[in-house]
Amino acid sequence: MEEIKKAILEFANASKKTRFYFKDMEKAVQEKIPTAKAREIKKAASELINEGTLIYFSTGSTTMYGLKDRCASDEPQ
Repeated sequence: MEEIKKAILEFANASKKTRFYFKDMEKAVQEKIPTAKAREIKKAASELINEGTLIYFSTGSTTMYGLKDRCASDEPQ
């Protein structure tokens, strides 16, 4: 799980966008850890949210993630 969290944070820090979709995060993690399943990635992301590292928000029609430090607010871009 720690490996997956590290991969998520690396992706989030390297991303040009401050907010990203789960599918983008999943693809980036699976490039580094090919055996990672979507469920494991979602659990790791949820743990990062609970720790306060990531934020989770909905635009109404879709759900996105972002690094708390990089997002100025919880408002959609």
